[in-house]
Amino acid sequence: MEYLLTEEQIMMRDMVSKFAKEEIAPSASENEKNGTFPAEIIKKAGELGLMGIGYPAEYGGAGMDYVSYMIAIEEISKACASTGVIISAHSSLTIDPIFTFGTEEQKKKYLPPMCSGEWIGCHALTEPGAGSDAGSTKTTAKLEGDKWILNGTKHFITNGAEAEVSVVFASTDLSAKTKGISAFIVDKGAPGFKIGKLEHKLGIKATSTAELIFEDCEIPKENILGETGKGFKIALTTLDGGRLGIASQALGIAKASIEDAVKFAKEREQFNQAIANFQAIQWMLADMCTEYEAAWMLNFRASKMKDLGLRYTKEAAMAKLKASEVASFCAAKSLQIHGGYGYTDEFNVERYLRDAKITEIYEGTSEIMRLVIASTLLK
Repeated sequence: MEYLLTEEQIMMRDMVSKFAKEEIAPSASENEKNGTFPAEIIKKAGELGLMGIGYPAEYGGAGMDYVSYMIAIEEISKACASTGVIISAHSSLTIDPIFTFGTEEQKKKYLPPMCSGEWIGCHALTEPGAGSDAGSTKTTAKLEGDKWILNGTKHFITNGAEAEVSVVFASTDLSAKTKGISAFIVDKGAPGFKIGKLEHKLGIKATSTAELIFEDCEIPKENILGETGKGFKIALTTLDGGRLGIASQALGIAKASIEDAVKFAKEREQFNQAIANFQAIQWMLADMCTEYEAAWMLNFRASKMKDLGLRYTKEAAMAKLKASEVASFCAAKSLQIHGGYGYTDEFNVERYLRDAKITEIYEGTSEIMRLVIASTLLK
């Protein structure tokens, strides 16, 4: 698939791959076991320009395209899926809406420190009663003088505990349902804003998944993002790009699963020969590779469409659906090839399996992805 990439994209991929192998992979298992946020790795990623790959240099970004971003997230996630989603949620879900819908003043204030990795961002849409049904948002925002007053709770927020900047969705008119939702930029330390409980998860344990609580939280009037009542559109537009980031994370997990399975199959001997000689193993590897490459092509197409300025909602949903299910498939097959060893934490494959499952859930479940795809066909 290298023939599809430009020379610049290949150079970037090789650089990120080297960084992932040397800086991320060695501590990935320990960080995951201990639930340690990889702060130093994120700092180094920022120094390499990986926290703002797809944004212009004038705002502190690397000035590259979305295909480059897709490739980078995959390479990082191959080493550590937690690090991959930390960067994806920061870039796709927080920087992107500010870059796309923000005023020039907002861009100049927030993008440079975010693209450098000095500030981490999070995207606060999900609530206890508003997951797939994001239109059921109950968090409210009321304009009082020169301030917005926010009240409500968000949960399952990736990077929530570390974020200096949060893009928060709240209703400015509950009776208007989705048309009453607006988006806001909330700074860490805003009066009335606090971090609630942190979730204990099956996988991606080196990330924080936090509850955000707003109790008469005050933010400046100018911190509204885009127009009043346009927040739901901002959320949907943002999630299209975010799904490509999750697809890339899933592809990284799938690729790591394949590479580990191939290595193990060549080294493990049974019946006086490497298990790679057995047809049962070969067929599993063949299926894993075929599924991975099909998913990669879907994600490449959707990322290319985003770069070209084309509408890509259906294509993003297809890429995310396929890649997430392929990640779980490849991780499960890899564990099967590893046998009993794969079920222990001596090998990374059990981590891949746990990390893969969440890619089928967050930023749109597989069921929601199928609804998005079908709705475009039926219009």
